[in-house]
Amino acid sequence: MRIISLDYGLSSTLLGLGVTPLAISDRADWGRWVREPELPAEVVDLGSSLEVNRELLAALTPDLILTTPYLDGISDRVAAYGRLLRLSVYAPENGAILEAAVRATRTLAANVGREAEAERFLERSDAFFEDCRARIARKAPPPMAFVNFLDARHARIYGPPGLFDNVLARIGVENAWKEPSNYWGFQTISIEELSRIQDPKTHLVAFDPIPGDVLPKLARSPLWQALPFAQGKQFHVLPPALMFGMVNEGMRFARLLTTLVETRL
Repeated sequence: MRIISLDYGLSSTLLGLGVTPLAISDRADWGRWVREPELPAEVVDLGSSLEVNRELLAALTPDLILTTPYLDGISDRVAAYGRLLRLSVYAPENGAILEAAVRATRTLAANVGREAEAERFLERSDAFFEDCRARIARKAPPPMAFVNFLDARHARIYGPPGLFDNVLARIGVENAWKEPSNYWGFQTISIEELSRIQDPKTHLVAFDPIPGDVLPKLARSPLWQALPFAQGKQFHVLPPALMFGMVNEGMRFARLLTTLVETRL
């Protein structure tokens, strides 16, 4: 089956099922945001998910095009080139994101004839999360908060009901940011709002990529220096993890965090 995917999470899930997509959108940034699993060299880049190269799409003659509610605005433009399969993970009615990702994995598998592979993939992922939980329990880490810096004054911070928050609960790490987020699982806050985190033992974790001027500016900021996690060893930087992903991206986040807890806390 000739499959095209317009979403990173669906693309990585296909790979987890042993299926290589013919083409994906935004291939150029896969190594920046997704990284795992590695994308085979033969996968074609369709350009931006919101501005798909329709001439290339027509030439590829796909049997199936994977899309999401986020891409509903372009559905009419791409429907002429192949059967659409719209899979929803990030939507208010879906509840817990990790559970929604599991459901979407099974639906995807049923549409591409990979049901058995999906069950093995989900069994492996469940065992992986259990292993992370056991390893983390031995270290009893403090509460942790997770951000992507937008600039030296603003950040995205991750909370319920997002993928990262779901994974934290699954592997036994307390999310220090208790405030509800949008259904994508984040809020955009100013740096001073980090002071709302009350527990002085909290560790702050930032994901790469961090804009080049952010850490130097924070180092000179009295406001930043007044925050408890700006002192000592309570601030950490991790490689990128995709907040808008599915099970594979949840596993990457869990892997990065478990390694952090075991080696640096």
